[in-house]
Amino acid sequence: MTKIVGIRFRNVGKIYYFDPKNYKMQVGDHVIVETARGVEFGRVVLGPKEVGEDEVVHPLKEVLRVATQADEDREQQNRLKEKDAFKICQKKIREHGLEMKLIDAEYTFDNNKVLFYFTADGRIDFRQLVKDLAAIFKTRIELRQIGVRDETKILGGIGICGRSLCCHTYLSEFAPVSIKMAKEQNLSLNQTKISGVCGRLMCCLKNEQETYEELNKKLPGLGDSVTTPDGLTGTVHSVNVLRQRAKVIVEINDEKEIQEFPVDELKFRPRRRREKGGKGDRPEKGAAEQELKQLEAFEKKEGKSKLDGD
Repeated sequence: MTKIVGIRFRNVGKIYYFDPKNYKMQVGDHVIVETARGVEFGRVVLGPKEVGEDEVVHPLKEVLRVATQADEDREQQNRLKEKDAFKICQKKIREHGLEMKLIDAEYTFDNNKVLFYFTADGRIDFRQLVKDLAAIFKTRIELRQIGVRDETKILGGIGICGRSLCCHTYLSEFAPVSIKMAKEQNLSLNQTKISGVCGRLMCCLKNEQETYEELNKKLPGLGDSVTTPDGLTGTVHSVNVLRQRAKVIVEINDEKEIQEFPVDELKFRPRRRREKGGKGDRPEKGAAEQELKQLEAFEKKEGKSKLDGD
């Protein structure tokens, strides 16, 4: 077993494990640690505890010290300096005529490096910009291109649900989401309705996916043949996943009717995992199909978050 403490450097950033040594600390305390980026100021989000050897990556770096009042003051000064650095960098970007959008500026605790996060449509030649910034700040400069998800995570906003964005409030990492999840949850496949503020698929699609997968296993697929409690054979017209009910087209006296039944009263073959383009899939056509494919391609291209990279 190894004793660890969980440290986070951003409000909702990735959690890193460190060796707490003999320091007494609890959740909410600030500590000074050394990372690949240099000496940094972090917050304890997981108190000291024992974990298995396979849960940590060795060698485990040690906590340098619990933050003192002087460290707290220095961190506050760094936050103020970041605002000035942001304005200076914006000005230099305009002077160089670069097509990039500056999102955030960040000082490492020891001022060994200043990081600037930006978004751009393609690759940007910012070599001259880096030279100018290095001459001004007299320290190492790093410009890091991030995706629209990371941009939204930093800036925050309000989602269509009316609450603060999940990525800005509690999501430490982005979970992979796909069009398939929207289909599984019977959501409208209109791109504008399943996209978040960032323009990518909504992260909350992942939140309920396991529940929908479990509920869908108990349901017949659209178009499947079922037997009703009256012994009639019909075809599934639609299903309500949450209510666990199905509307069935049955033929009575040579006339077709739609009747609704609880799923547990119907007899049908258990639903198997459907292949792409299977009987139960909802087709998308024309421009809508192209938009959805393009959206899914963006998801794969963007990859992992660049905010916590070393």
